[in-house]
Amino acid sequence: MPLSLLVLLLSLLTAAAPATSLPSTIGFTYHPVRPTNPSHVASALQSLHVSSVHLPNPDPDSIRSFAYSNISLLLSLPNSLLPYLAQNRSNAELYLYTHVVPFHPRSRISAISVGTDALRHPIDLSDLILPAVQNIHLSLRHLGITDIAVSTTFTFTTVLTDSFPPSSAEFQAPIADLIINQLLDFLQHTNSSFFININPYDVYKAKPEIPIGFALFRQTPFNYRDDTVTGVRYRNLFDAMVDSVITAMAVAGHENIPVVVTETGWPSGPVAGDKKSDPDATEVFAEVYVNGLIEHLKSGLGTPLRKEGVAQTYIYELFDTDEKVENGTAPQPYYGILYPNMTTKFYVDFSAAEPERMGGGGDGGILVAVGILIAVGGFLWH
Repeated sequence: MPLSLLVLLLSLLTAAAPATSLPSTIGFTYHPVRPTNPSHVASALQSLHVSSVHLPNPDPDSIRSFAYSNISLLLSLPNSLLPYLAQNRSNAELYLYTHVVPFHPRSRISAISVGTDALRHPIDLSDLILPAVQNIHLSLRHLGITDIAVSTTFTFTTVLTDSFPPSSAEFQAPIADLIINQLLDFLQHTNSSFFININPYDVYKAKPEIPIGFALFRQTPFNYRDDTVTGVRYRNLFDAMVDSVITAMAVAGHENIPVVVTETGWPSGPVAGDKKSDPDATEVFAEVYVNGLIEHLKSGLGTPLRKEGVAQTYIYELFDTDEKVENGTAPQPYYGILYPNMTTKFYVDFSAAEPERMGGGGDGGILVAVGILIAVGGFLWH
């Protein structure tokens, strides 16, 4: 590791060490699915004091449903629109005239992600990402809208070299030079955030040596891993992944750009019809992860390298959906935490996700046997 980078990481660590910060804003991803009614969902989320919602591939009716709800919206535009939006600014303005202008600010659109994990699309869209992002940004400014941030969303496993140790993380080549470095310059210039999907479940499944308790925020004596370069002891995989992103941005010369976790969750059910059912894709483990995440984020502790932690985190997702097939990837497990009738699959401490609350997030009535199973997993990994 270059000495200059080591000095930078140690300075980040020193700056982050002393105290707690304001807790991260917590939201939820909502794909409108039948038979749910977006207006009813918006009203229910408002009554639960949910402050932020992520709308992938939003339609005008769904955006309109959140009018006057005081819920901020992150709109994720589908990858299929990238060629159209990158072509010229007029196309970007036409999209905004149908999806933003009629509703904002009555529907509080706070950010737009132009594409999601577009690097994994079957068609090479890499050259279109930044032009599309820039055209949406410039079109918003031309329309006099200055309070909507614009970025694009990456996935951790697509763009980062590794999840541990965080001090060695970098953006993968050649996409770092081709796309990410230029995007980071844009984000710095426009005061926007770096959007990324962080799913500890994916890393846990790819690395058998990781104990499940480390991925599920379980606080036991054996659920930790040390970064020998910085001397930091990580107590959960989420923080290690976030600090990997922060390190990679620092390597690229942008250590102060805010990070928004646009997706994180744990599967509450296996892939439909999968004969080889994943024993870790259960409602019990999803309950542990979601409530552990909420409690951790609301503690205000941040991460070892960034005391303010991530700016926003969106839990994936409210209802089961088959939407995660756009990039030609294999069918995904189900992540929904609610049934279509708005009853919960498992206990979620929505009150702890309220922006007014500084702590909270109960254990959710997890069975003692499950706690023992998770703790025992820690003995297998030192």
